Amino acid sequence: MPEKNPPKPQEKPPERRGGWLSRFAPGVRKIVSRRDTPDNLWVKDPDSGEMLYRPDLEASLWVTPSGRHMRIDAPTRLRATFDDGDYESIDTPDVPEDPLKFSDGKPYRDRLAAARKAAGRKDTMAIGFGELDGTPAVVIVQDFTFMGGSLGMAAGEAFIAAARAAIERGVPLVCFTAAGGARMQEGALSLMQMARTTLAIQELKAAQLPFVVVLTDPTTGGVTASYAMLGDVHLAEPGALIGFAGPRVIEATIREKLPPGFQRAEYLQEKGMVDKVVPRAELPETLGRILSMLMGGKRRAA
Repeated sequence: MPEKNPPKPQEKPPERRGGWLSRFAPGVRKIVSRRDTPDNLWVKDPDSGEMLYRPDLEASLWVTPSGRHMRIDAPTRLRATFDDGDYESIDTPDVPEDPLKFSDGKPYRDRLAAARKAAGRKDTMAIGFGELDGTPAVVIVQDFTFMGGSLGMAAGEAFIAAARAAIERGVPLVCFTAAGGARMQEGALSLMQMARTTLAIQELKAAQLPFVVVLTDPTTGGVTASYAMLGDVHLAEPGALIGFAGPRVIEATIREKLPPGFQRAEYLQEKGMVDKVVPRAELPETLGRILSMLMGGKRRAA
């Protein structure tokens, strides 16, 4: 007769998951938990595809082994520019928010709020006062990570504030540009900043103070058509895209293939639009020498 209660097959104990480290040294996982490992420890090189160790990239001022000068935010730029990273922060003026009540599917006010939360500041411009290789100067930085560095009322007011701060202190003004152009959500109010920033530069010239521009990637649109090209000296970072319209727009318009490297810093230096292409690590010393020379009596900017 068949057995009434046949023995059940023995169940295998549940397999412990966690990989070789858990099997080899179970206690290690408790010491080194997942949350102790940063999610952004590695950054992909946009040129070679190589994975770069983030602390090494930060130490090199975000310049990759292949020579690509990656975009950096305003606080990083200011620390890298001033001697010992020491500077006095200058507040940017407040401006009316969303006077046109603009919406492109998402209200402009909401876009501003999201950008401010991500960046931790009011708008694209940041201003500092300190020394560059021993020469005092006011530095204004345009941050591409804030809505593409677009030029709006806040950026225009910040530029004017930086120029007047330089005049009050009797020191040069240095501007690091990075922008996709005018901020479309502000319409004609944005375009007006091209004229207003130009007038601020005229105030600097009237005070016989130098205005030096450092063109970084990318500098395009209304920014290129205004203060970015009004400096006494124009420096540029290697490989920076500089122009009004982008190369694809130009090619589609003229129906011709553009020369290799067109609108890049090195090409524009050959054509005389840029005075010198300077690697990021050499900018503070180069700027210090130029500013010292321009402020030296007869060599002051006219």
